[in-house]
Amino acid sequence: MITKVTGRVVSLSPDFCTLAIGPYERQVLVPEFARRSLQGKVGQEVELHTIEYLEGNPMQGRMTPRMIGFLNPVEREFFEMFCQVDGVGVKKALRAMVRPVAELAGEIEEQDVKGLSTLPGIGPATAERVVAKLRRKAAKFALLVGRDLPAGGDIEQDLVAEVFEILRTLGHSEPDAKRLLDEAVSRKKKYKDVEALLHAVYEQRNG
Repeated sequence: MITKVTGRVVSLSPDFCTLAIGPYERQVLVPEFARRSLQGKVGQEVELHTIEYLEGNPMQGRMTPRMIGFLNPVEREFFEMFCQVDGVGVKKALRAMVRPVAELAGEIEEQDVKGLSTLPGIGPATAERVVAKLRRKAAKFALLVGRDLPAGGDIEQDLVAEVFEILRTLGHSEPDAKRLLDEAVSRKKKYKDVEALLHAVYEQRNG
């Protein structure tokens, strides 16, 4: 499976981005929030973190390979989690994600069924299922994506995600883990690894 592609943005449509990758051009489906971020990058080289799936009816013998792209691995992880909700799936999740992941995760965490039901293709019943299945899993996404992190982008986001899980394993509640990481990240320091970030978290906690 291809998990990351790098190429020059040739064009954008409402549903996909066309990338020039070597001698080939590849259509990559992108959710609306990602498409908006790519609008100013036509002609530039970008990196998309991808998942692949087959679209079609296997009983009819025709399956079309599709690729979906995201701006970082955390957004991709959220999308895959969102797809697991009964009645959602890949195509509906792709259509529904018109707002940034941090905003969607925040609504899930706050059990905002009304806000979620305004997403394209997500009515009140589906929004309730989304909250029921994901509210205990959404905290780290509300914390991580959309934050003004130090230089390092995706690496920093993955690092914070890992430390969040460690803090939860160590017995911290989700709100406490979020608060500790918020304080550490707000220092605008560059943390080279998990140990460095954990040290910063407990240094401030014991200070």
